[in-house]
Amino acid sequence: MTKTYAVIGDPIDHSLSPALHNASFAFRGLDCIYIAYRIPKGELDDGIAALKKIGIAGFNVTIPHKVDMMRLLDEADQECKTVGATNTVVNIDGYLKGYNTDVEGFLDPIRKRKIDCTGADVLIVGAGGAARAIVAGFAKEKVHKITIANRTPQNAEHLASFAKQLGVDSDHVDIAKAGDTASRYKFIVNATSVGLKGIGLPISTKNITKDSIVYDIVYMPVDTPLILEAKEKNATIIYGWEMLIAQAMKSFEIWTGVQAPYEAMKLTLLGRF
Repeated sequence: MTKTYAVIGDPIDHSLSPALHNASFAFRGLDCIYIAYRIPKGELDDGIAALKKIGIAGFNVTIPHKVDMMRLLDEADQECKTVGATNTVVNIDGYLKGYNTDVEGFLDPIRKRKIDCTGADVLIVGAGGAARAIVAGFAKEKVHKITIANRTPQNAEHLASFAKQLGVDSDHVDIAKAGDTASRYKFIVNATSVGLKGIGLPISTKNITKDSIVYDIVYMPVDTPLILEAKEKNATIIYGWEMLIAQAMKSFEIWTGVQAPYEAMKLTLLGRF
C-alpha cells in the first residue's frame, strides 16, 4: 500500500519539499508519495484530524505551525523540547511523534566542512524560529558567545536569554550597527528572509573578512546578496540549500529507516533553481 507524506503550512505552494522527497522515494524504489497540504493559521487542529483520518504516514511542519504543533504531539524528541518547535512528525496509528531536524540540519554543512565551533564568537541576524534552532545548534557545539542582531530588540533579548539557558554567553546589538563589528565574529549567520528574491542585505558587509564564515539560510537564490558580497571578501561560504537538504534527509531517514540519497536530492533542488 502506498504511504503518503506531506508538508503542512501556509503559504505552501512555493515548497520544494514535494519535489525533493518524491525524487528520493523514486530513487530508493519506495512506494511513497509526498504532497503539499495547506492548513491556514488557526485551523491546525482540524487539519491534523483530517490527516489522521486519511492515515498519513508522516509530515513536515513549516510556518506558521512549528510551535503550535507541539501541543498536538503524543511524544517529542529532545531537540523539539529544547527548541520548542517541531518540523517532522511520524504518525503510528494516530500516535504522533515529533522531531526537530532544524538543529542537526543547520549543523550538517558546518560538520561536512570540518569547521570547529568550539570557543567561537557568533553573530546571528534574526530572532525568529529558525534563529532559535541555530542557537540550540551552536550551544551543542560549545561556542563561546552568541550575539543577536534583530529589528525588534525585545525578540533579540528573548533569544539571548534562551542562549544563556543553554549555557552560552549571549547579548544583543542594534541591527543597524551589527555590520560595524562583523570582523569580531568567526560565524555570521543570516536567519532572516532578507535576501529572498535576491533583494537586500541583512547587515552591512564592509567588515566581513577572509576569516569570516558567512552562512545564509535563505536558499533561493543560491547566491544571495549577502553571499555575493562575502565571496568578494574571500570569506568561507555556507549556502542555505545545504541546510534545506540536510533537514530533508533527516526527515526522510526518520520516516523510512533508509539512507536518503544526497545526490538525487541535490540535483533535484539545484535543478529547480
